[in-house]
Amino acid sequence: MMRSILFALILFGAILGIALPARSAQTFNPEISLDGLFSAATFSDPDHLQFGAHDPNKRGFTLQNLELTLAGNVDPYFRGEAHLIFGLEDGESFIEVEEAFLTTLSLPYGLQIMGGQFFTRFGRQNPLHPHAWDFADQNIINTLMFGGDGLRSPGIQLSALLPLPFYLELIGSAQNAEGETATSFLFAPGETFAGRPILERDVHDEGDLLYLSRIKTSLDLSESVTLVAGTSHLFGPNGTGENTSTRIHGVDLFVKWKPLTADHGWPFVTFQGEAMRRSYEAGEATLDDGTVLSGEKFKTDGFYIQSLYGFKRRWVAGIRYEQADATDPVDPASGERWRASSNLTFYPSEFSKIRLQYNYDKSDDRDDPIHAVFIQYEFLIGAHGAHTF
Repeated sequence: MMRSILFALILFGAILGIALPARSAQTFNPEISLDGLFSAATFSDPDHLQFGAHDPNKRGFTLQNLELTLAGNVDPYFRGEAHLIFGLEDGESFIEVEEAFLTTLSLPYGLQIMGGQFFTRFGRQNPLHPHAWDFADQNIINTLMFGGDGLRSPGIQLSALLPLPFYLELIGSAQNAEGETATSFLFAPGETFAGRPILERDVHDEGDLLYLSRIKTSLDLSESVTLVAGTSHLFGPNGTGENTSTRIHGVDLFVKWKPLTADHGWPFVTFQGEAMRRSYEAGEATLDDGTVLSGEKFKTDGFYIQSLYGFKRRWVAGIRYEQADATDPVDPASGERWRASSNLTFYPSEFSKIRLQYNYDKSDDRDDPIHAVFIQYEFLIGAHGAHTF
């Protein structure tokens, strides 16, 4: 019925020479895609250290991510985008709103506003969806800082692309600080951090929100080499007290070499690294058994470096080294830990990939390292926009 009415309106408008608003046609034509990311894994110890929510997390098969994306221009002023996640947990299916936001299209002076539920644009890894990762699992330091699902929350973001001879972008955002996807901040009541219970802490004023500032720049070092560098800073409340807070600082670097004679993007070499530091101010707490924990600060540091070599069309080899030191005495991932990984990825087309990865994982609290092998496979159906360079 609706299609008949719309067709009649279009025909009537065409006869009278009246153009219907562009939205009428776009409403029935959003960009739709479905991405499936699966893996098979084996570990030398079933009690492994994979804590990312989208990591291959057990021996056997894992649905890492099934993402439905809907996107399109709302009107000449806004573009809408939503990413819905379908997953399995203990055999039960669930649906999750990963991102859903509007972005402006026509603000002057290089300004853009985004509002809705979105990944915080801290560094290079956190804003990426799992199918865009260069390795099958999430980086250790990202998991320690932002939890298994990454840092994301409802809020608003303002970015500005400055009118300079080179690329320089300034980004600032304010988001809610509570929920399972804000582990370094208000997190979720009932959970714990460093033995302290996470308290219910409502938003009373602007001081109870999570704030990001980021500067990102890009330079062409030559006709074939491009450098992207950034620094990010987060500040927000945490849930271990009424006035406690958390600060996270990070730097990131990305360099890509691609010759002018590259065929469909191959060959290429990339180098990428991020380093982060968290200062977590934990409040005083009295536990159920009468133990009194005094207020103290916990420091967490870590970094990763990785390189990819697209040595032949459709083939990419990668290596990664990570190290982190968390001082949370009750976090199973705390203490000193390092991990080395290598992988080989084959892209039958731009809509699919097959990846083989090996991890050597060594932690202070274990006598023996953990060996892990993953086979990851992905398919993409429909249109999907490019990710940030």
